[in-house]
Amino acid sequence: MSERTSERVAVPGAEVDETELRNCLAHFASGVTVVTYEGPQGPRGITVNAFTSVSLKPPLVLVSVARTSRSHDAMAGRPFTVNILRPEQEAIARHFASGGDDHSHMPWCRGGVGPRLSGVLAYLECEPWRAYEGGDHTLYLGRVVALGYEEGDALGFFCSRFVPVPRPIPSQPPLPYDPFELPYDAP
Repeated sequence: MSERTSERVAVPGAEVDETELRNCLAHFASGVTVVTYEGPQGPRGITVNAFTSVSLKPPLVLVSVARTSRSHDAMAGRPFTVNILRPEQEAIARHFASGGDDHSHMPWCRGGVGPRLSGVLAYLECEPWRAYEGGDHTLYLGRVVALGYEEGDALGFFCSRFVPVPRPIPSQPPLPYDPFELPYDAP
């Protein structure tokens, strides 16, 4: 079987083709989240896979939201919750990715700072901390004020497809180090 490959030589000042950039970035596997918040018309959400932890002290997370999305302005300056989805919640991810207005059938529950989804693998409730311009996106940083998690498999996104991410088997030993404490410039 022949796989399609692409390689480009870096040329200073040259533009990178947007389609090729998307194709390349699709090879980075990520988790799938729905970021929920209280909008002017009630609970709202947006599917986000550009999510990461930023800091433990203070506890900060980041979500990247396209400036063209309907949620971009609506969630600015508002508390939000990052809901980390399970594989069986793919339909929820697709629903919030579609941009529809009827969210009444979603499994809402009340969190400490706003609406969140019930039955998720994990959630982080956040107060707004900072927002930064990032090209055609805004990077929203939230200070985590509450959280919850359960054991189970996660929903992932890889090569533009939803994929299950199985929980590691218990016989696998945990890492001998804390990934938040790694010296990034170690020899």
